[in-house]
Amino acid sequence: MFGSGGGIVLGLLVGVRHAFEPDHLTAVSTLVTEQSGARRGAMLGAIWGVGHTASLIVVGAVLLIVGGALPARVATAFELGVAIMLIGLGVRAIVRARREGAAGPSHQHRHGRASHVHAGALTHLHLGRWTLAWRPLVVGVIHGLAGSGALTALVFAELPGTTARLLYIALFGVGSVAGMAIASGLAGASLHRIGHARRQLVYATGALSIVVGFAWGIPMVGALS
Repeated sequence: MFGSGGGIVLGLLVGVRHAFEPDHLTAVSTLVTEQSGARRGAMLGAIWGVGHTASLIVVGAVLLIVGGALPARVATAFELGVAIMLIGLGVRAIVRARREGAAGPSHQHRHGRASHVHAGALTHLHLGRWTLAWRPLVVGVIHGLAGSGALTALVFAELPGTTARLLYIALFGVGSVAGMAIASGLAGASLHRIGHARRQLVYATGALSIVVGFAWGIPMVGALS
């Protein structure tokens, strides 16, 4: 059993560790190859974490309101969604590497009167003065949905009270933001140093994502059959 205060704080540390799950790292690695440098890589990982946290909180709140657990078939379907996403990200990475060559993408475009150049191909949203890449956000949301069932079942069993449960999930999400920002920041810094080998790395991460996606998805298809 968790101690009330200690168990909530533990969510932060567990969230950091959760960010380093194989499917999370595989998915984000296919996106980090579009960036260069620790700062951009860390920002991409943090955006993934924001999407991941948002879906965890929404699902947790809904389950608290209805007073139930996530149905097993729904949880399995979410996991299958992760597998399909991994395969899609892998295929996209390989196709992009073939199309763009060794130099990678670079283009300029405008948002009203504002004009800027992108070193990478990440499309994004503008929220006031903030620029938010939508692809890692969506990837994070999907991962959060897949992990929401197991997390809420654990938290509901171990922590009393709605406030404590939601606070644990929120801190878990904050930890996952920090963990993924660290991981993707390190990856971005490494990519900055191996510019000439970027294309080969994109091929490798794309192939790995496809393999992990199939390995992840086949058991889920069997469970849903």
